[in-house]
Amino acid sequence: MRGTMIQDPLTLYKLIVLYMLNRVTFPMTTAQVSDFILGREYTNFLTLQQVINELTDAKLISTETIRNRTHLSITAEGRETLNFFQNRVSESIKQDINTYFRENEYTLRNEVSVLGDYYKSTSGEYEAHLVAKDRGISLVDITLSVPDENTAAAICDNWQKKNQKIYQQLVQELF
Repeated sequence: MRGTMIQDPLTLYKLIVLYMLNRVTFPMTTAQVSDFILGREYTNFLTLQQVINELTDAKLISTETIRNRTHLSITAEGRETLNFFQNRVSESIKQDINTYFRENEYTLRNEVSVLGDYYKSTSGEYEAHLVAKDRGISLVDITLSVPDENTAAAICDNWQKKNQKIYQQLVQELF
């Protein structure tokens, strides 16, 4: 078994990514997966990109790009593959991943459950679309029309930073 792993480290990296995505109830960004894998020096950035592309092409993970951030989710096929080959991921790597999630799950979830994106509407205005989700359920979903792109971008950035405060204010004022 050990021989196979050394011959094909890409397989191990793919299984690590699948294992990570299977551990969470929310999509993770490429940056979040990279932080873990590159931080532990399992592999380099280019190899990780290749791994993510191959997993996507094989439909083992799905990707969605929201405002320059790619969100990764495991698919049903990905889960099946992981169940079949999970024993190829060493217990120490699984422990590393589990510890990482124990320490960072709240931050990771918050980063992907708060989304701000903007686009040019048919009227020529810009629309900033702001969403806050918890376990896949929308808590807030707001669209604001503004005259220019810079304002729309600033609104999205501020939403990332201040969403909890804004949400609390809305609840206080509306309930």
